Amino acid sequence: MICITGATGMVGAHLMVQLSNKGETIRALKRTSSDLQYVRKIFTLYAHQPEEQWNAIEWVISDLNDIGSLEDALDQVKQVYHCAAVVSFNTSERQKIMQTNVEGTANLVNILLQKDGVGLCHVSSIAALGYDEKHSFTDEQTEWKKRRHQSVYALSKHAAEREIWRGIAEGLNAVIVNPSVILGPGNWQSGSSELFALVWRGMPFYTEGITGYVDVRDVVKAMIMLMEKKLYGQRYIVSSENLSYRQLFTWIAEGLKKKPPHIHVHPWIGELAWRWYWLIAKVQGKKPAITKETARSSQTIRYFTAEKISSQTAFQFIPMQTSIDDICRHFLADHDQK
Repeated sequence: MICITGATGMVGAHLMVQLSNKGETIRALKRTSSDLQYVRKIFTLYAHQPEEQWNAIEWVISDLNDIGSLEDALDQVKQVYHCAAVVSFNTSERQKIMQTNVEGTANLVNILLQKDGVGLCHVSSIAALGYDEKHSFTDEQTEWKKRRHQSVYALSKHAAEREIWRGIAEGLNAVIVNPSVILGPGNWQSGSSELFALVWRGMPFYTEGITGYVDVRDVVKAMIMLMEKKLYGQRYIVSSENLSYRQLFTWIAEGLKKKPPHIHVHPWIGELAWRWYWLIAKVQGKKPAITKETARSSQTIRYFTAEKISSQTAFQFIPMQTSIDDICRHFLADHDQK
């Protein structure tokens, strides 16, 4: 039995399909309010026998901060894929982010330490890695330094990793993956998938920022491979390419047959923008479309290398232009069905 936390998210949904295609028995954790429509869509896209495999999933209502329900959900499992996390760059959600990402991970580690031989794959983030101000490549050994303007999300993912390393020190069989920005077909109104809807509506702006990107199919492929090889006690960056925001939006625009970005946004404009969106959101009682963290990160230049996983396992990534073209086709197909 394999248990997946965060099974209704992008990574969790794609992971379920790939494990199901391999014939694994899956227990998927969700909250009472979780919407399964997106997960069913992913099964329709990628499962060998969508209906049969969907019906074979054991869904369990659980919460990382409800130790009783979590203990029950982890009964008789041989592997756990920890995909659950609050991905938010809104400082007003600090308590929720820390409670789920850090305390929830600590609860999971504590329960698994009481079990023998259970393997854990923890989905972290490049946000949890160190940062080299000289713009050289960040790898798994880059030293973490607390910096000004770090997002609550980055702090939470770093702290969650510390809980995993604590578990490893106490005998837990665990491996950590640090994906860069994950792209894939999903809910076009949230997460990284919203970028495609943004370009569809018209995205004339770009910044000079650079960061890493990876296809969600590669993320789950790497997770499964690392668990099968039992490469415990290690962390692995999972990132295909480093792209500028301008290149990213240009490729998306080309895939959606829209006009590519052509207006450069200087840092000072970004500082005005997030304040303006904060004010609008305050008046409307909604979450801001642009936050202080997202505005500043869009100007940051960071390069990541996945040399470790590539050299140790001969892992090959999907080129990002191929990935973006695939996602654009899914977006257009969904748009045509409306």
